[in-house]
Amino acid sequence: MTDITETVDAYLAMWNEPDRDRRAGHIARAWTADARYADPLLEADGHDALSVMVDGVHERFPGHRFRRASGIDRHHDVARFGWELVAPDGTVAVAGIDVADLDTTGRLRRVAGFFGELPTEATA
Repeated sequence: MTDITETVDAYLAMWNEPDRDRRAGHIARAWTADARYADPLLEADGHDALSVMVDGVHERFPGHRFRRASGIDRHHDVARFGWELVAPDGTVAVAGIDVADLDTTGRLRRVAGFFGELPTEATA
């Protein structure tokens, strides 16, 4: 079984890697072949689509880096953790949490990203 911290570190390295070949290595370490990512603005299915999605984030946020902003909470085949997208000057541009569905080896199968704080009111 893969250590969840190693998996999440490889996942964040994927987001931060500008070189496609090196990024492919991070993707292979972190994700299953049937990878699926979705957040309010982006979605990707499969390793190639993940890499293209990251290229778009690099274009939109040049010089920014993702970092983990919390510990990793895990039970059964699900994990969650907080993250921040940090500008070159150190300010946080965006923050949120990711919730991941893991395979039996601890690799990411599905990730759902959420931006900002949790809503203050429950909605039906």
